[in-house]
Amino acid sequence: MNITQDKVVELDYKLTVNGEIVDQSEPGEPLVYLHGHSNIIPGLEAALEGKGAGESLQVTVQPEDGYGPRDEENVESLSREDFEDDIEVGETYYAQAEDGSVIPFTVMDVDGDNVKVDFNPPLAGMVLDFDVTVLAVRDATPEELEHGHAHADGQHDHE
Repeated sequence: MNITQDKVVELDYKLTVNGEIVDQSEPGEPLVYLHGHSNIIPGLEAALEGKGAGESLQVTVQPEDGYGPRDEENVESLSREDFEDDIEVGETYYAQAEDGSVIPFTVMDVDGDNVKVDFNPPLAGMVLDFDVTVLAVRDATPEELEHGHAHADGQHDHE
């Protein structure tokens, strides 16, 4: 069975940026996703199309097919009083948008009462190099298709 729209895919991966490993699946804990539903970055999803279990590939994803280009307008200054705890440079925090969604951001600098933060994804603007091995491909369950994402072992409960 090959990877096509609405297939659940299990894969082991290693992501490097400029030769440095920034993320990887743990042994026995593959990444499981529903293909064709924008659950992984577009450049990797496109490269996996048509591949089958047991295939390994190396994929280089440009920023426009990854986390997008870096946008300096996404760097803002917040007031220290907007934070409840101690602030650590380099840490990721989460803000709640007006629509209720949660937006991650990274603290870049603290200067007195001003906190410089970056709302760009940490890997925005970067070329991503993936080493990927497809472990399994299966048909999605009706529930997975309805929810738009894969469930462990095809099962899922919303508690």
